[in-house]
Parts: sequence; structure tokens; C-alpha cells
Amino acid sequence: MMRPADAQHGVLVLSCQDAPGIVHAVSALLVQEQCTIVESHQFDSLTSGMFYMRVEFAHVDGAPLDFGHLCGAFEEIAQRFGMTWRIADAAERQRVLIMVSQYAHCLNDLLFRNSVGELNLDVVAIVSNHPDLKSTADFYGVPFHHVPVTRETKPEAEAALLDIVRRERVQLVVLARYMQILTDDLCRALEGRAINIHHSMLPSFKGARPYHQAHARGVKFIGATAHYVTGDLDEGPIIEQEMLRVGHSLSPEQLAARGREAETRALAHAVRWHTENRVIIHGGRTVVFE
Repeated sequence: MMRPADAQHGVLVLSCQDAPGIVHAVSALLVQEQCTIVESHQFDSLTSGMFYMRVEFAHVDGAPLDFGHLCGAFEEIAQRFGMTWRIADAAERQRVLIMVSQYAHCLNDLLFRNSVGELNLDVVAIVSNHPDLKSTADFYGVPFHHVPVTRETKPEAEAALLDIVRRERVQLVVLARYMQILTDDLCRALEGRAINIHHSMLPSFKGARPYHQAHARGVKFIGATAHYVTGDLDEGPIIEQEMLRVGHSLSPEQLAARGREAETRALAHAVRWHTENRVIIHGGRTVVFE
């Protein structure tokens, strides 16, 4: 019986200490559940002894998948190998909240990519500490929340953000050039489900006008880093990096423009891979099955 092209796909993502029989056990269960493997990636880390795997699967005849039943069926294997794991519907649109300040390029890029189907997001809210980008949110039909932040009001602002996260059942928070430092408490509350983007010239050129600083030093490479948010500023597990070679003929403004290109690409890749269940966090690094 041929599986129809529009059959529902599931995704199994797992990590555990490497041991004989993991792939066999996973494959045997899928066969037992009358599922066929559509896509499979695995990685055996020789340095850590960890094993990582992502399997996309569908029912052999295209029938809908019973995820509750599949999770129950997989539990014995997970316990046997001491796995950290999840099973999800590959088509699930994750509920995403985007945070932004006044730079529009990353916000614009994510919303456009999502509007043309390149991303599979349900963008439920945009939160900003400035009112400037409300028109962008309105254009894409996304609710806009202006939450001003000062040193004195930061606790109230972060409480308001978490209230929106809970109320909208947000699964992923994306900091699309949100120019405020999050407190350790907020970072812990969003652990593993918040992604940030910044230029990759840190820590050399901190603070304001980094591209002007880079221009003054004659840098030859610029880029961007997308990473998970942690309490260590700009040091969370890296998901994606983009690098561009630049030359002496570029002005600071042209360097910044090239930097914006790198930031949008890196952030879009990171968001897509996260929402497609292609990223596994292990300690301070990630395994990404592109």
C-alpha cells in the first residue's frame, strides 16, 4: 500500500549514552506500529559518549498517527536506554512570541518568511519596549504589545512578558534584536525555549556602534550568532552562525548592512531548525540535524 504524499508525519528526537541496539530498538518499534521511516539522522559523539537521533516517520498506509499511543509504546525503550526524548507532530505550528526593540530587519524577515510558508510558525504576539514597529505587526495581523522597560520597571515588564507567554501558551520566544538584557530569573523561566541573535564580533566590539568599531579596526570577517538564551550574556548554546568576508572598501554603514543580512539568515535558520525539532541541547552546546 502506497503512503499518500500528504500523510501525517511524526518526529522522534532522542539523546542518551551510546549503547548497542538503540537504532534497532527504535526501528523495531516503528515497524511494530506499522510506521515507515521518512528521514533519519544520528550522531555518536566520540568525545562525550552521547548518542543523538532524529527520526521522521509516517504510517505505512498514510493513516493518522496516535501520538499518545506512540509515546506510551516508546516509554519502555526510553527507560531501558535512559533517554531524554520527545515525539511530536512534524506539522505542528509552534506558538511563537517575537521580542524586538527598534531594529526591524529580523522581525520583518521572520514574518515575511512565515507568510510565504518558509517557516511554520503561529506568531501569537510581538512584544517591544518601543512603539515604533507596531505598523509592521499590524501589516502581518499579529497582536503588538508595547511594554516599556526602565531599570526601575524591569521586574514589572518581565512579569508582564511572562503573563503574555502563559496566556498565549507560547512555546518559543525569539529575541529579534531586542536590546534589553534579560534577568537571570527570566532566562531560567524561558530556558531551552528562547533564541537570541547578535553580531559575531563579540567580545571584541561591545556596546554601541559595533560595526563602526569593527571598521576602525579593519576587520576582514563579520557575522551573526543565533543561540539559546541563558543567564550568561550572549554565551548560550549556539544553534547557527553566519560569516561574511568583508574588505577595506566598505563603509561602516555598508558593514552594518552586510551584518543585517547575516543576522536575518542565522536567526531564520535557528528558528526553523528549533521549530522542526532538529536541535538537541546538551550542556553548553547543541546538536543540529539540518
